[in-house]
Amino acid sequence: MRNATTPSLSYHFSPRAPLAARGIRLQGLNLFGPVRDHVHIAQKTVTHTPVQKLYDAFIALLAGAHGLVEINKRLRSDPGLQAAFGRQTCADQSVVQETLDACTEANVTQMHQARDAIYRRQSQGYRHTYRQRLQGLDVDMTGMPCGKKAAFATKGYFAKQRNRRGRQLGRVLATRYGDIVVDRLFSGTTQLPAALQPLVRAAAQTLDLDADKRGRTVWRIDAGGGSVEDVNWLLGQGYHVHCKDYSGSRAQSLAASVTVWVDDPRVPERQVGWVTLAATPYNRPVRRVAGRCRKKNGHWGVGVLISTLAPQEVMALTQQPVDRVNDSTAVLLTYVYCYDQRGGGVETAIKGDTQGLGMTKRNKKRFEAQQLVTQLHALAHNTIVWARQWLTPYVPRVRSWGIMRMRRDVFHVSGKIVFDHRQHIAQIVLNPADPLAKGLAPGLFALLGSEFIVVNLGEI
Repeated sequence: MRNATTPSLSYHFSPRAPLAARGIRLQGLNLFGPVRDHVHIAQKTVTHTPVQKLYDAFIALLAGAHGLVEINKRLRSDPGLQAAFGRQTCADQSVVQETLDACTEANVTQMHQARDAIYRRQSQGYRHTYRQRLQGLDVDMTGMPCGKKAAFATKGYFAKQRNRRGRQLGRVLATRYGDIVVDRLFSGTTQLPAALQPLVRAAAQTLDLDADKRGRTVWRIDAGGGSVEDVNWLLGQGYHVHCKDYSGSRAQSLAASVTVWVDDPRVPERQVGWVTLAATPYNRPVRRVAGRCRKKNGHWGVGVLISTLAPQEVMALTQQPVDRVNDSTAVLLTYVYCYDQRGGGVETAIKGDTQGLGMTKRNKKRFEAQQLVTQLHALAHNTIVWARQWLTPYVPRVRSWGIMRMRRDVFHVSGKIVFDHRQHIAQIVLNPADPLAKGLAPGLFALLGSEFIVVNLGEI
């Protein structure tokens, strides 16, 4: 609904006024420019170009759409938000779906190139100072359930969903910064042993990892990527590893060599100790830590951690005091805690995207279409992470907020988007009744300082 406030001003109400401010900023950064430059979908343009329709899908994801069908509800009904992202109108969800279905394998490659270009331009992960500190990369797989008629939808492992069909998503996360380096889609039967090397190669390309950078990069991986062959392959590439051993039987044998078990003060019933057997299977020196926990049947469940990190390095990664390196028990536990932090890295990111962006709810039958959706989703995730980084100095409490709270609480503050007589956005007015509005206003104003757009509180 559009109403005149003065003869020269007009406004649109928007339930997502901070997202509109973010859209203006993204326009200034030309965030979607690499997609326009690289992705060329062979489809006739009637009203909207194919890339414009991909852009509408991307905006809808930021607006909270858990399915592409929600484009009409969340974007078409909000002309102020469209204008903030540089769109005069919005494509219907049906034609957006048609564009995705028209994508080919070549378009998927083009989208990967565009995502790489965006990541290199915008992310802190790409600008990481390798000489000052190690770069930590988490890798994991998660199930993406879908209908049995979808391409590459096969029976595989899907948590708590026996006999479910779907695909698998492989992800590489820049641990320190929380942004997605690589997302890749695989068939439903593909697990980490088969996906690890393609994911590592893709991440190396995105991050431009030369030999020096690889030597300052740590891969943190669960047991699926901890086979002797995979570990040696990573070591041969010059990387550090901090992962679990793949073999359960080997873990039992290695744990038997532990001479002193130490109780973990953080995790009841868990004990850890150094493996004393020589690490002959590996082509570089590694340290190995065995851990065991009591199972419900009273037996010990055992795992072994493999790490190339020196004690000083693992202390730095976990932000422990340097002097603790002289405490042998503290060093032992820190190796374990460094691996435990993986749960707050890639695993938390996957959970946050499932809840906050509906990652598992957008399914396309064509595999190429689903791959494009996967890349749009990764871009939406990173855009939210970068917004959190920019806003933290003004609203410190958002520093620890995940994707769900950023999308739901930060982006969804109602307000007015005010247009001048030339129909350019001149002002964004936030609803003062929202508890976040007072803190967001100065942050958004600083964000839009170069755009000469005022952000304040006022009557809605």
